[in-house]
This record gives sequence, C-alpha cells and structure tokens, in this order.
Amino acid sequence: MTRGTHHDGGRLHPRHVRDHQFATVGFGRRGFDPREVRRFLHRVALELTALHHDLALLSEENVRVKRALRARQSAWSERRQW
Repeated sequence: MTRGTHHDGGRLHPRHVRDHQFATVGFGRRGFDPREVRRFLHRVALELTALHHDLALLSEENVRVKRALRARQSAWSERRQW
C-alpha cells in the first residue's frame, strides 16, 4: 500500500486510488491531514482530465481510421467490378 503522498511519479492507476492511505493528523485531533487529502484529490482530478483528453483523441482517430478503411474498401470493390 502507498502511504502519505509517496507514489512512483508515473500515471495514476486504480490500485493507487484504491490502496492509498492518508496520514492521520497530530495528537489530539481526529481524521486525515486535509492538505494531504486535497493534494491527492487534485492528482486524481488531473489524471482523470488527462485520461478523458486521451480518450477523446483516440475516439477521433478511430473515426478517421474507420472512414479511411471504408473508403479503401469501396475503392477496392469498385475496381473488382470492372
């Protein structure tokens, strides 16, 4: 499990979110360190933003590839008919 803000510096994986443990606050207080929680949530939000951006780019590329394939198949089919 990860502890505190320690991470490998790479992409955030579901296991990082699932296994992350926040440090508890000092003596006489209860709960987690709010700054640490905010930093972690900010990192999760940034990673999700990047993933959504990557997904949009890949979806656009997928549409372009499908169109090009259909055009090529149509051109091939027309040549075979002659």
